[in-house]
Amino acid sequence: MNALRRNVLKGAAGAGTVAVAVAAGLLKPTQVMAAWNEAAFEAKNVGDAMKGLGVSGPADSKDIAIKAPDIAENGAVVPVEVTSSIAGTTSIAIIAEKNATPLVGNFNLSGGAQGFVSTRIKMGQTALVRAVVKAGGKTYTSAKEVKVTIGGCGG
Repeated sequence: MNALRRNVLKGAAGAGTVAVAVAAGLLKPTQVMAAWNEAAFEAKNVGDAMKGLGVSGPADSKDIAIKAPDIAENGAVVPVEVTSSIAGTTSIAIIAEKNATPLVGNFNLSGGAQGFVSTRIKMGQTALVRAVVKAGGKTYTSAKEVKVTIGGCGG
């Protein structure tokens, strides 16, 4: 049998199976993308972002480590790692304080996952990168200044 024909038939069978599952209500793709915090991500300042996250008066903690460059040569790609050694960490949010929309990411951790997040963010100018950690019903924060030489948010 021709290999191309075999691949086309396998692809058609797979697509047909997925279509039947969607039609039967077994798969609902709209449910996956519905769980984002619109108020927090569209906030224009840090206070509103924190309010959208449900955070008020977080305590400073030395148990949160932020690994980011002291000087970022290109603000369009700034590597950031956040490690929380606080027991029971359930979420880690990253905020770039002087960005037009400061909340960069909010990561929910479950099932005893390690409190670690690694990502790349955009920064328009030199600012504090703040990590907000929820653990044990309390919120904690830590910050590190990152100097940006070339802006990444349209600058």
